[in-house]
Amino acid sequence: MAFDFKTMKVKLRKIKLTDLEAYYYWNLPERHFHKFNGPYFKKATEDELREIVDNIKEQIQIAKKNNQDLSIRQNKKIIADIDTDKVIGEVNWYWKSIETFWMEVGVVIFNENYWNKGIGVQALTIWINELFDEYPEIVRLGLTSWSGNIGMIRLAQKLGMKQEALYRKARIVDGKYYDSISFGILREEWSKRASQNLS
Repeated sequence: MAFDFKTMKVKLRKIKLTDLEAYYYWNLPERHFHKFNGPYFKKATEDELREIVDNIKEQIQIAKKNNQDLSIRQNKKIIADIDTDKVIGEVNWYWKSIETFWMEVGVVIFNENYWNKGIGVQALTIWINELFDEYPEIVRLGLTSWSGNIGMIRLAQKLGMKQEALYRKARIVDGKYYDSISFGILREEWSKRASQNLS
């Protein structure tokens, strides 16, 4: 299943050793995207971030030495510029409820120069296609954001996701209350949307 983008600008791939310094740089606590990407959660300090990156480096090296696939970060992929291969952002998934095969997805564009260019829609479209293909037991995918992140709300809507829940005054950012908003899309809805885009 694929969408027909007139100009494909990004691809998803596993993280590489050559990405690590850029990954560290773009995830530093002062980066602008942190104001929108779960700002109510504690952020890693520079030292903690360096430890995370060093751990990723070690795991990549071990995997290469043993001729194995990278076992960590199976639930994450780098968003890279399709022409330059440079790191732009990241997609991820996590189990909301593994017992009922309820999976949530997320996306973040580290580099604000790529904001408002449809990169998030492209990246999540590829990611959702991959997840529905890789996990045939999954019947739905969710995405949760907050009412202060207008860009993410619009992105979910562009992907055809339906708002399924709104938790009033559930997040606090800069001393102000915001709502938590959950979106979702069913496998059959995604398939129908894909077939319409291809017709």
